[in-house]
Amino acid sequence: MPLYTKESLDLLRQRIDLPSVVGSYLTLKRSGTTYKGLCPFHEEKTPSFIIHRGDSHYHCFGCGAHGDAIAFLMNFQKLGFVEAIELLAEKFGVVLERLQQVESAGPSKMLIREALELASEFYHFLLLHSEEALVALKYLYDRGIDQAFIQQFRVGYAPRDRKAVQKLLHSKGFSDLVLEKGGLISVSDQGPNRDFFSERITFPICDGMGHVIGFSARKFKEETFGGKYINTSETPLFKKSQVLFGLSYSRKRIMKEKKALIVEGQIDCLRLIQQGYDWTVAGQGTAFGEGHVRELIQLGVQSVYLALDGDTAGEEATVKIGDLFQKKGIEVWVIQLPEHKDPDALLRQKGPAFFENLLQHPLDYLTFLVQKFSHSLQVDTPTGKHQLAQQLIEKVRSWEQPVLIHESLRKLAELLKLPPEVIHTGTMPRLMIRLEGHTAHAYVDADKILEADLLRLLFFSGNLSEKLIKLAQLNLRPEQLKVPMCRRLFELVLQGAQEGRKVDLLTCAAGLEKEEEGDLILEMMKRKINTDKAAESLQSTLRRILERNWLEERERIKLALHSGSLTEEEALELAKQFDLLKNQIPHVIEA
Repeated sequence: MPLYTKESLDLLRQRIDLPSVVGSYLTLKRSGTTYKGLCPFHEEKTPSFIIHRGDSHYHCFGCGAHGDAIAFLMNFQKLGFVEAIELLAEKFGVVLERLQQVESAGPSKMLIREALELASEFYHFLLLHSEEALVALKYLYDRGIDQAFIQQFRVGYAPRDRKAVQKLLHSKGFSDLVLEKGGLISVSDQGPNRDFFSERITFPICDGMGHVIGFSARKFKEETFGGKYINTSETPLFKKSQVLFGLSYSRKRIMKEKKALIVEGQIDCLRLIQQGYDWTVAGQGTAFGEGHVRELIQLGVQSVYLALDGDTAGEEATVKIGDLFQKKGIEVWVIQLPEHKDPDALLRQKGPAFFENLLQHPLDYLTFLVQKFSHSLQVDTPTGKHQLAQQLIEKVRSWEQPVLIHESLRKLAELLKLPPEVIHTGTMPRLMIRLEGHTAHAYVDADKILEADLLRLLFFSGNLSEKLIKLAQLNLRPEQLKVPMCRRLFELVLQGAQEGRKVDLLTCAAGLEKEEEGDLILEMMKRKINTDKAAESLQSTLRRILERNWLEERERIKLALHSGSLTEEEALELAKQFDLLKNQIPHVIEA
């Protein structure tokens, strides 16, 4: 069953104004019915990025970039497929109706966001204007957090009254179910519902686009129950393993400069952003993990700087986080903070110049590892040095990029002052075994790759799409595709062509049954199309699909003939089919 109703997607299609979407991020100049601007996807001085009024697609005559509003948001803002659709729905006031699991879907994400935004405004107002919050305000001032900081980052105060947020949001028409789904109240069978946060300083947690999706709340009195920080529980909007604190303020610069500064605490993160390091993020609620790494890689990050607390826990976190990035081939630099200092304390006590000096002289990750591991071993003895080398070689070999492994082992020999052959002894055989083992366990779906190539050409070939769809229609039926999502999308393409509609990414949304399927759309968009060779590429892709099916059918008949379970008549009939099929080598019919 589709994720969204066709009616709501059609309404969104009607309401999307592409110049309005693109104009939110780029400077467009209107000339008659045409909008022009500098293409964001390649360097240029003369505008070649064009949108015609009333058209649903942009086109760059410089680099060939072509797409609709969803493609623009995915390519320029690095949003996921579903994120882009929901952002457009919110911008143009369309409620996307979901068909899947309607009975348990609960309130819409848009409604939950509205409730969280109102709660954020309420907390912020209380901190600045309520007498009860004076103690919290003094605590912040003593920490060097001034009015400018409070207003820039919408810092707030959750009051003692455990019904305060409920009363406010009930008066605005929000139900307890919305408040529960937003993590604003605790629901209990033992007594009345209560506000989740109480007598704490609140910091809004935002997604990459600046929408409030939760809160981190710090206690300022020792007697307050619970840990120093408590965070919104997992909700439809807030996934701790994926949310990067501070990203809404840092996203633009991270994407532009392809680097990120990573710290531990929320106040550390916001302090650095305020001081001009608006490429800073922190993990959220849990240890920095693979989900956070994926988020930054998706934004194009090529190097990270780790500025974690100057204590044992900070060092251990640096080892772990650095390893996660190194495994993916991301360059890691370590900023060594003085003992028992965090970035916030350092900026307040030593000033921005001191921190900037540390940032300009970081340690590369491998050198940091050598220093860190050396502390616990007697490296001036042969046994200690052997243990150090073995630990580090094992860690380096666990990374996923062969070139990075080779170069890191070479550098490790230099750092440990050992002959390269000692470090590399046995490396290549072990590396090959590891890679073979890795390949054996990593499932590569060749059918999905092949069929996604077909859809990429049909969706992203601009003005050629209509011609290519006719060619595909002439040679291929939907049932000949093996991947369900690809088959659904191909059916929608053919249906659109039959009805005289242009193919766009909202067509993809109509075939979406799970949010995870949006990853297929994202993969389709990552590879550019050479429009000059689009027809040739489509012919090649069609041929490969047809040959795949032909070979698989031959193999199916062959296995049946060798199974020994057929009667003589059945075997004879299959043998005839096999001979007939053998001579029917598939070829692409040209339009």
